[in-house]
Amino acid sequence: MEKQRVAIIDYGSGNLRSAAKAFEHVVKEHGLDAEILITDRPEDLRQASRIVLPGQGAFGDCMRGLQSVDGMIEALEESVLENGKPFLGICVGMQLMATRGLEHGSHAGLNWIEGEVVPIKPKDPSLKIPHMGWNSLEFPTYSTEQNNRHFVLRSTETSENFYFVHSFMFESMYNHHVLAMSEYGDPITAIVGRDNMIGIQFHPEKSHKAGLELLFRFMEWNP
Repeated sequence: MEKQRVAIIDYGSGNLRSAAKAFEHVVKEHGLDAEILITDRPEDLRQASRIVLPGQGAFGDCMRGLQSVDGMIEALEESVLENGKPFLGICVGMQLMATRGLEHGSHAGLNWIEGEVVPIKPKDPSLKIPHMGWNSLEFPTYSTEQNNRHFVLRSTETSENFYFVHSFMFESMYNHHVLAMSEYGDPITAIVGRDNMIGIQFHPEKSHKAGLELLFRFMEWNP
């Protein structure tokens, strides 16, 4: 089997090194033949096997950062939409998959999964924003059995916790694009996906064993 190349996109947003270190740990632990590359070069996406879009900060700032890298969005669309390479969006990287974000105005997203990124407004006034800390996942009724879930999530237990830190959430237009939810007074979208794309709101690199297992499943996923 040909060596895998995982491209983690550098567009000036977030702690890319922690994401890269988590992937490197997975590669070493499971003996995978793979190279992890942090890159701001569109041509690296075209040569990659898998693509990861991390992100921290405001939706509009992150989208502008991505647009400021000459040719990056074109390379993303070519690699992910046209060539079907497995794609993982993390935190704001997941939110950028939406049609638009409503943080400090309205900002167009990639529109890969139809929906909006909106403020979290829990009905319980004691719940603070940002939503920060450890939460478990809840799966749609059709995927309560692990074998019925998305391939990347088949090793995830409902008892496991993942680390969240965000003030805005993804509201998907279609329920079937929501692969998992979390609870913070009200349901919050935790994972979205379709075709060869999956986006996670939490930080797998900060989620210990459960997060590393999810990254391993992403490395093994062949949509």
